[in-house]
Amino acid sequence: MSTFTKIKALKDSFSTSELKLAKFALDSSNAIRELSSQGLANVVGVSQSSVVKFSQKLGYKGYPAFKMGIIDALNVSNVNTNLHGKITVNDSFGQMSDKLLSSKVSVLNETQKLNDEKAFIEAVELLKSSKRILICGLGGSALVGKDFSYKLQKLGMLAIEEADTHAQLAFAATLGENDVVFAISESGNTKEIITVVSEAKRNKSKIISVTRFGSTPISDMANVKLYSVADDESARLSSILARTAQEFIIDILFIAITQSSRQGRQILEKTNAVVSDFRRMP
Repeated sequence: MSTFTKIKALKDSFSTSELKLAKFALDSSNAIRELSSQGLANVVGVSQSSVVKFSQKLGYKGYPAFKMGIIDALNVSNVNTNLHGKITVNDSFGQMSDKLLSSKVSVLNETQKLNDEKAFIEAVELLKSSKRILICGLGGSALVGKDFSYKLQKLGMLAIEEADTHAQLAFAATLGENDVVFAISESGNTKEIITVVSEAKRNKSKIISVTRFGSTPISDMANVKLYSVADDESARLSSILARTAQEFIIDILFIAITQSSRQGRQILEKTNAVVSDFRRMP
């Protein structure tokens, strides 16, 4: 996973000193090649211990490993970390659509890099072996969840998405150890979803989470952790990009389940045929 991707994914959890280091790492990454930990601390205006803690928060043993991660990321790609730019009210239609397209491509690439194949495989096995699947999310995440429930239902799987929190909680109370909760929350800190997941966890149900990268109340309870990226300061655009990343994850899972389940493919063919026949009716 790219060091730059880790930094951007964790930025909301950084302290003031860590934000300074993150900005320098993204904006002046080439300079880090020649800097010691003390040198970086002096340039940024933080303590040397802050540099070490920042490196460890990103998953590195210390600054030397972090520095090597920066160098590797620079060698792999010279992509400008703000390639997509910010959409402004003064942008022409062409500029706006180009920036949006670039933003979406960037988010898809970074979401792919954030997730290990092993996590997807584990999620697929949990979903395939489950008796019932409760998909929960609020707002835009609920729309993604509804789409995922439709996809799984077409494979013959008992997947339920209910936008009402009380209904989600009531259903979670009926779940058992053979059931799965698929929790979608970009922040990983949505109070209502935490409550639903906690109830399912008490009933020994398995949890699959889709959240931002890093430790969150929801992902910390999950058996399988999947991560999405929404890299933009604008709340409105961030919501659009969050759904783009989340849809990418559920599409990967849907296709992976379809590939690995002959019965699922047969049911999908049947459901598609039924809809196709209906469309041809006069």
